[in-house]
Amino acid sequence: MKYILFLPIFLIATIVTLGQQNILDKQIDSIISTKTTKPFNGVIFFSQNGQTKYSKIFGYSDIDKKEPLKLNSQFVIGSISKQFTVVLVLRELDKGNIDLYTPIKKYLPELTQSWADTVTIHHLLTHMHGITRLDKPTTFKVGTQYSYSQIGYDLLSKIVEKTSGKSFAELSKNLFEECGMKNTFHPDIKGYNNLAKGYTENENGKIEFETETFKNYAAAGSFISTVEDLNIWNNCFYSGKLLKRKTMKMVETKQNGAVRDHPIFGITEYGYGITVDTKENILQLGQTGFAPGFISMNYYFPKTKTSVIVLENVAYETDDLKKTFYYHTEILKIVRNEIKNYR
Repeated sequence: MKYILFLPIFLIATIVTLGQQNILDKQIDSIISTKTTKPFNGVIFFSQNGQTKYSKIFGYSDIDKKEPLKLNSQFVIGSISKQFTVVLVLRELDKGNIDLYTPIKKYLPELTQSWADTVTIHHLLTHMHGITRLDKPTTFKVGTQYSYSQIGYDLLSKIVEKTSGKSFAELSKNLFEECGMKNTFHPDIKGYNNLAKGYTENENGKIEFETETFKNYAAAGSFISTVEDLNIWNNCFYSGKLLKRKTMKMVETKQNGAVRDHPIFGITEYGYGITVDTKENILQLGQTGFAPGFISMNYYFPKTKTSVIVLENVAYETDDLKKTFYYHTEILKIVRNEIKNYR
């Protein structure tokens, strides 16, 4: 009798799941299909417990030639790059090659500013160093304030090169191969063949090909990837396969003082290389990314093993990032609501 009862219960559970999935699809599709002069141009990917729940492609890789994007189209992922750098740095910690609280002068003796005797790797990881240029003093007393920084992560890449004896590009290549990420590259590793063109809306409202996409430091914001590879990364990174358990715990812990008034999300707290959001009792880990011509988002929800990844190669209204990231934040709201209702 128990086997007879199981079948209708299973069917009901399946119908409910499919119904929820259909609602999510319709909600995302509704946002994307709304008529506007600023249409979404990119790829959206949502997975849960190892299963793809939403994967769709909209628009063009080359707008002028009307070449459509593909699932394996590559995008420059902006600050999502920082978590790659964090892993490479903290692997040196796990090997005993660095100390997070030793002044970086030990690793980069060529630095001439006095802050090299005060700034630590921890300060660089948490954006609490105040360095704006290598030849200038810090803008505040080291460790007392938060100021989102690109140059700090470039310094981290140089430290890793010194302690490992390998180039940062080579180290990242080995990391991606270890994870099985075949379409993710440091920009100096010219193995990418499907990089979408990036576009930026100018002051006259016209979409123009972006020529300064790679102006950011690679370690801070110029890695190249795909939605599928970032999904692989999330499963590899957050499962604890890349770092010792206590080291990974530091990544996911809100670091004291590492708090930012984010231009999109307001007050935002950081671990190492990622944001750590606990609003509404939902643990959300990850990062948005901006590189000229490219807008990206990659968040992971450990409780439900959910990844939501949005990569776009048209940057609208870059003087107002809330508008620039409109599609990303709306999709995030839908996914968060789905997670709240998860059973």
